[in-house]
Amino acid sequence: MRVAIPHTLDNDTVRERLRGKSHEIADHIPGGAAVRTSWPTEERMTMDINAMGQNLHAHVDLEPGQLIFEVPLPAALSFIEPMIAGAIESGGKKLLAPPKD
Repeated sequence: MRVAIPHTLDNDTVRERLRGKSHEIADHIPGGAAVRTSWPTEERMTMDINAMGQNLHAHVDLEPGQLIFEVPLPAALSFIEPMIAGAIESGGKKLLAPPKD
């Protein structure tokens, strides 16, 4: 599954916000999850996600003007793809929002 989230930020700001809020990613996954993130490159954040009894290896690519979430869904979760895509879009926008003072 591929979800693109457009934005108007520069990649340095996007990277800073994702790094600063990566601990919140699990909060945006329906049903809850355990999420571990890492940055193999400056333009890619990888995620190991344990949710609904499934282990997923996903990534987020920082591109000019958009974030691209790539989440390979196993067949057992394909029926809820629209719900997951909606949660990724909503959660992604929250992760990009400026920090609250």
